[in-house]
Amino acid sequence: MKQAGFPLGILLLFWVSYVTDFSLVLLIKGGTLSGTDTYQSLVNKTFGFPGYLLLSVLQFLYPFIAMISYNIITGDTLSKVFQRIPGVDPENVFIGRHFIIVLSTVAFTLPLSLYREIAKLGKISLISTVLTTLILGIVMARVVSLGPYIPKTEDAWVFAKPNAIQAVGVMSFAFICHHNCFLVYGSLEEPTVAKWSRIIHVSTLVSVFISILFATCGYLTFTGFTQGDLFENYCRNDDLVTFGRFCYGVTVILTYPIECFVTREVIANVFFGGTLSSVFHIIVTVVIITVATLVSLLIDCLGIVLELNGVLCAAPLIFIIPSACYLKLSEEPRTHSDKIMSCVMLPIGAVVMVVGFIMAVTNPQDCTHGQEMFYCFPDNFSFTNISVSHFQLTTQLSVLNISIFQ
Repeated sequence: MKQAGFPLGILLLFWVSYVTDFSLVLLIKGGTLSGTDTYQSLVNKTFGFPGYLLLSVLQFLYPFIAMISYNIITGDTLSKVFQRIPGVDPENVFIGRHFIIVLSTVAFTLPLSLYREIAKLGKISLISTVLTTLILGIVMARVVSLGPYIPKTEDAWVFAKPNAIQAVGVMSFAFICHHNCFLVYGSLEEPTVAKWSRIIHVSTLVSVFISILFATCGYLTFTGFTQGDLFENYCRNDDLVTFGRFCYGVTVILTYPIECFVTREVIANVFFGGTLSSVFHIIVTVVIITVATLVSLLIDCLGIVLELNGVLCAAPLIFIIPSACYLKLSEEPRTHSDKIMSCVMLPIGAVVMVVGFIMAVTNPQDCTHGQEMFYCFPDNFSFTNISVSHFQLTTQLSVLNISIFQ
């Protein structure tokens, strides 16, 4: 919402959700037409080895970068949770983000990722869904209790902003599940295209409803101060939000293994003929998670990770490849609705990918990782002037930093 402009952002969110729904069904239709049961085999049959190689790279990079972003979130959120424990020194190394990332990896994400069948994560996914509902309730509560006390930026309500393409990248990151859709489809009892379509329609509808509520409540609370990780905006002494951070951290930890399944499957298909022995299953899993953990220890700004992963990996996986495969495989007439939509999606995806990457590199998001926002120190500010400029707030923040360090 911050990148696109609030009204345009809402419209784009609905549009990305519709495209996601359409392309997920399109992929399974393509698999049925080609007689394939994985994303990679579908592209291999459609475009040969070059297409297979390109998809393998994208299908590995997206969930791998997602694993990195999940580690960043875990470290950011849970470190603030443990800092609220009475008697705990905020500078204690055992509650620092680096230690928490390593601990959560060894104790939770690695053991869960060692499962061989994705269906075994079903109950864990249910827990994540319940926790997400609790987090949403907390964000909605704070828009009422906190929002009126935070000044609104002067461009808070403009219809559109120049970084809308970057916003599409972040939204694509949020909605994409194409890289594991064949895994989920194969786990269904009696999988059919009709059954898959019903599941996708319901899932997408629920997802966009939750996303709209998160985006709206978050943006209405913080407007132009919104961070890539929304919980970075809330003050550390907010106990309700601390509980939300804990739920958020647990949710991310439980989501992490699903992404690891996909990265491992790609490596198994490319280098091991699709099957891993018990020993190589463990070795490949440990190597993937170790590398992702090391990278996440070096990067602490979530916004740029979401943007780059969205435009470089999610955009082609959502917009370009499903459309290209269906257009080549389907024998339907050109005026068929699926073909018309595919012809629209393909060039749009190319524009989002190229322009989004350029804008993400040249106009990166601000990142205030680990810093308290200025409104968390009410004694230093007067909130009588609700609409303030970016220059005024930057000046106020500089004065605040000077007063803190004095």
